[in-house]
Amino acid sequence: MFGGLAFLLDGKMFVGISGSKLMARVGMERYQDALALPHVREMNFTGKSMKGYVYIEAPGLAEDRDLAAWVSWCASYVARLPAKVRK
Repeated sequence: MFGGLAFLLDGKMFVGISGSKLMARVGMERYQDALALPHVREMNFTGKSMKGYVYIEAPGLAEDRDLAAWVSWCASYVARLPAKVRK
């Protein structure tokens, strides 16, 4: 999808790696909260913003606890989403 490595929970992507950036699926409810944090910007993958997703630049992931916090946030969000319908 974005030329990187994606991590899924129950078949739903919650974080990914693209170059030196972390792609994080934070959801719409806390999208603006995420954008207000240092080293975070909107995910603009195809020329338009992907609402509910953000990029975190490498300086925002300098400590293990920073990465752990993003992974926890995103996994918690995706765990609350409805199950994917399998055809």
